[in-house]
Amino acid sequence: MTRADFENLVKKLSRKLYGIACRMLKEQQVSEDAVQEVMVKLWKMNTRLSEYESVEALAVTMIKNHCIDVIRKQKHWIETADSSFSVSGVYEPTPHELLERMESYEAVQRIIEALPDLYREIIILRDIEDLEYDEIVSRTGQNINTVRVTLSRARKMVRDEYKKHYDESGRSKTIA
Repeated sequence: MTRADFENLVKKLSRKLYGIACRMLKEQQVSEDAVQEVMVKLWKMNTRLSEYESVEALAVTMIKNHCIDVIRKQKHWIETADSSFSVSGVYEPTPHELLERMESYEAVQRIIEALPDLYREIIILRDIEDLEYDEIVSRTGQNINTVRVTLSRARKMVRDEYKKHYDESGRSKTIA
């Protein structure tokens, strides 16, 4: 990817990623930093971006994951009765938890790939690419009610399939 191609990608995605970050992080500067971090990561992945079916979907997933990490790392401030602030603990996931999270993510990706075409398309457009319902309607040609019902059914199928392969302790029973 050339620098010009990447600049076009940044122009195309930055507003959408910023919107997602603002909804999750609720702070302008932190959201801007999150978008910048994701763009830097995308630039570093430059040669591997062609391996992805949708760079936009990848970027949306990356911004969501980055925001979750920021939220977990932020110190939690609690206002006390005398208007001073104190710090409650900061949670850092262990390497084991990070590995489990990655395995779960990969399992969900495989489950989504196995969905029927329309279900897969709608769940990707809504939950991964974060499109609004009217945008999904225009892309798929389905009516709004069909999109809502299909999305609900797709999510249920993913949830049920995931539960089949993971016991209550979170350990895999093997996902094909």
